[in-house]
Amino acid sequence: MHLRPLRPLFERQGDLLTVFLESRPPSEDAPEQVRKRWKALREQAEQAGAEEPVLDAAEATLVEAKAGELQADGRVIVAAAEEGESGGASVLLEEPWDSATGPGDTVHWGALPEVGDLVREELSSVRILLAVADQEGARVRHEVVTQEREAQQLEATTVEGDSVEGAHKPRGGALAHNRIQRRADEAVKQNAQVLADHLTSAARTFAPRVLVLAGEVQGRTAIRSELSSKLADICVETDEGGVQDDGAEQALAEELRRVAGEETMRSQAVYTDQFHESGAHGLAVQGASPVSHAAQMGAVATLLLQPGRAAADESLLLKACALTDAEVAFVDAATHLEDGVGALLRFPPEGSTPPQ
Repeated sequence: MHLRPLRPLFERQGDLLTVFLESRPPSEDAPEQVRKRWKALREQAEQAGAEEPVLDAAEATLVEAKAGELQADGRVIVAAAEEGESGGASVLLEEPWDSATGPGDTVHWGALPEVGDLVREELSSVRILLAVADQEGARVRHEVVTQEREAQQLEATTVEGDSVEGAHKPRGGALAHNRIQRRADEAVKQNAQVLADHLTSAARTFAPRVLVLAGEVQGRTAIRSELSSKLADICVETDEGGVQDDGAEQALAEELRRVAGEETMRSQAVYTDQFHESGAHGLAVQGASPVSHAAQMGAVATLLLQPGRAAADESLLLKACALTDAEVAFVDAATHLEDGVGALLRFPPEGSTPPQ
């Protein structure tokens, strides 16, 4: 995960309000429940010294949101006073947020945005481009998946091939059917190329970590043969599920969670190996102080965190790394980084100590 999108938050002058509302099952009295939850958080923020215009800006955003969707998805909001003397305030960040990786409803007021839980949720999520294919088209979905919760579907599109020939072969092996069979093969290939082009275009904007091909064997095999090398490298095929009924959809959802879990473990293993290998060459450090020193010198390429364990001075470290365009990633939980934090380095900063 690149920290560049968070940079404007850390560059902001003055105190900021950070609000986390956990996701909960939607109910008939969702609007009233949201108001009560926000009232409790607002009182806490007022006691911490939060400015009224900033609180009003956050409240207006929550009021405008659909209460049922807010409860189902959760929400994280960062708000701050407008720079200058206008006396106003604005919301700098508003994103859906699930409570699986965080402490629930919380509010913070201070010089730094407390977005560590948001970063951790992003690191625990896998962006999957899903194509449920047949020989004539596919249902393409953009999904954000974790092992802990239902997938979040961001977009769904039906893509149809443009071949005017039928994609289904005739039964039997008579020689008279050869020409029809060749046309059917050509139709499948042509339709697969259309779908592969669509997936390439979708991947440019969605940036998936995994492409999953599901559906009919011949359809998905044809699509895979037309994929670019970049998409082929992240492609996984599955026989599980589909979209034809609830049972098939549930089977597919379970398969996506399995794929997301494997991708998460693979990514953590890669960064863990890089940490140990880079450390042997003086290009990795661990511990809050060495990482902070490296970040201040612009030497951090990737900030390394552990799942389920907050790092010491995490917000300060996220700020230092965001301001130098670093990335952030998880190592596996068994790595036991000092202070829960480490870093892969662009160059060895003066005075740094490599991990032992």
